[in-house]
Amino acid sequence: MSLTIQQINSAIITGTWTNDQLSSMIDAVKYARAQLAKDVKRSFNVGAKVQFTSSRTGRTVQGTVSKIAIKNIIVDTTEGRWKVPANMLEAA
Repeated sequence: MSLTIQQINSAIITGTWTNDQLSSMIDAVKYARAQLAKDVKRSFNVGAKVQFTSSRTGRTVQGTVSKIAIKNIIVDTTEGRWKVPANMLEAA
């Protein structure tokens, strides 16, 4: 049985969940997000050309991976160094 994201969202919103059940769902989402970030981090190497959309300006910034840290990837750009969450990056 495969549910769409809309069906899942609707079930969460309309369900009568306990606080423990909601906390369990939140933990599952956090875990899945962390696993996704790890997978994305593994797809980049130091020296790779990447791009991301700046949350400050809303424009696309391009640069080169200089370091892969635990929580972020350090990207050197013409505007300086940026600490960027791995899930915000894409190959340039």
